[in-house]
Amino acid sequence: MRGRTLILRYAAFAVVAVLVNLATQRAVLSLPWAVPGFGLAVAIAAGTLTGLVVKYLLDKRWIFLDRETGMAAHGRKFALYTAMGLVTTALFWGSETAFWLIWRTDAMREAGAVLGLAVGYVTKYHLDRRFVFAPAAAAPGGAA
Repeated sequence: MRGRTLILRYAAFAVVAVLVNLATQRAVLSLPWAVPGFGLAVAIAAGTLTGLVVKYLLDKRWIFLDRETGMAAHGRKFALYTAMGLVTTALFWGSETAFWLIWRTDAMREAGAVLGLAVGYVTKYHLDRRFVFAPAAAAPGGAA
């Protein structure tokens, strides 16, 4: 899969993951035990986890066309997928923070966030393609 279809599908899945994240946060915050401060931390953690799982499953199946099954394969790939996400989150946070520190306006902070997200998602796609969902290497002697 290449080109426009890939870009649109990847962008749509990012939006779906964000919506799942935010919906989970709202659900957690609506619980009666959601104490201010602690409840927010739990909501953010739960939202991040659900968004991550949804994005992983969508990317695995529809972006990278990965059909490998089994707990070992999923565990290894999900761990790598999460690690790549940490790297690209640092790009996003760094860009947003840098724009804030330089210009000290919400508009520029948000511009930095958008730039960081765009660079982060492009970078994540390439990292995932290379390290998470790379085709299995051919066995020694040329047999696959």
